Amino acid sequence: MRAVLCRQFGPPASLVLAEVPSPEPGPGEVTVAVKACGVNFVDALMIEGKYQERAAFPFSPGAEVAGLVARIGPGVEGVRLNDRVMAFCLTGGFAEEVVVRADRLSPLPGAMDFIRGAALLIAYGTAAHALVDRGRLRTGEKLLVLGAAGGAGTAAIAVGKMLGAEVIAAASTEEKLSYCRESGADHLINVTTHDLRKRLGELTDGYGVDVVFDAVGGALSETALRSTARNGRLLVVGFASGEIPRIALNLPLLRGCSIVGVLWAPCLRNGVEGRRSFLDLIADGKLQPRISRTFPLEQAADAILELKERRALGKIVVIP
Repeated sequence: MRAVLCRQFGPPASLVLAEVPSPEPGPGEVTVAVKACGVNFVDALMIEGKYQERAAFPFSPGAEVAGLVARIGPGVEGVRLNDRVMAFCLTGGFAEEVVVRADRLSPLPGAMDFIRGAALLIAYGTAAHALVDRGRLRTGEKLLVLGAAGGAGTAAIAVGKMLGAEVIAAASTEEKLSYCRESGADHLINVTTHDLRKRLGELTDGYGVDVVFDAVGGALSETALRSTARNGRLLVVGFASGEIPRIALNLPLLRGCSIVGVLWAPCLRNGVEGRRSFLDLIADGKLQPRISRTFPLEQAADAILELKERRALGKIVVIP
């Protein structure tokens, strides 16, 4: 089978496309015939050796896939050949087949195609876990999404609207903001040309936002925290800016708000029950990921580079 391989740590250009043996599942595992693989920031970190976990060389990047169950290992129950599934694999997705632990499979909603299914687990799962489980977002509350045009940001817009929130999208260009509007955002803020705190005050009549979805970090985190309402929640999702902010702890005290960490990875690793709230949210098929581009397997390096350089809008997907 064909697979994109990382043979040494380096930039996306160092990846190679090669023929490798088809992987056979061991006990508790299944082999998935990959129909689509979502592209995530973790892929760039993995191939550069910057992620907290490291795979043995050679390995294929690609953390989330959608496809069909092709082979079933010993001891696996509740899974049948040709089941439509999505799976978290961390590595191995940029290939025609990947071996996945059976407890990391989730059923693909019946009305959803493989391309959208490959975009659900990480970005939309993170957004659902953040806003439902950690942020307790309620109907009528005001949600600020930082980095709103990226994969996690557009997911947060979609989930926020499903939960009945008024969504304020913040991004750095008019093109990105236009994409946010198309994704369902109620209000737009260009953080390059506008004062974020002043504009949030205007949009909330000085009350502040109830929940902040922050996958960006950097200087915007403190500005957003200073713009929260009493009992507001700033959700720490990630640091796409590359800068981990240092926030004085008197700020949440003075504002009566909370800083809440969001870690979706354990839910992805710990069986279907760990993903229950997310699976319930997508069960009726109303949550449909926005895909801005797809790439063939031989252009997987270009797909990672597009994401790393923050040129991607919404989710991008590699199709073997």
